[in-house]
Amino acid sequence: HVQLVESGGGSVQAGGSPRLSCAGSGYRYSTYCMGWFRQAPGKEREGVAALDSDGTTRYANSVKDRFTISQDNAKNTLLLQMNSLKPEDTAMYYCAYDSSKGYCYTRGRAFPYWGQGTQVTVS
Repeated sequence: HVQLVESGGGSVQAGGSPRLSCAGSGYRYSTYCMGWFRQAPGKEREGVAALDSDGTTRYANSVKDRFTISQDNAKNTLLLQMNSLKPEDTAMYYCAYDSSKGYCYTRGRAFPYWGQGTQVTVS
């Protein structure tokens, strides 16, 4: 039973640099595609970044050069380092997991497992 638990959100000032974590359990696959998504009130869910088990990363244009996705394999934890936060980054942030690493993008593919989300509010 795969479980994903996000943490690290909260209220931050514009320009801040919080780091989100997504602790995973219940899976042992050596290949994967994992992603971070966000959803602001009244808006559709948006893909933020994706990472596959080969280390390939992909980012939304809106966060490129500001956010970094990475994986701490020893701790089974997906990370999202966010820098230079802007008010428009305010959203609920979710992590997602798939054991298949094929086509590892945040668009155009399904992720079967999702966390409950962590709120990030930038003021």
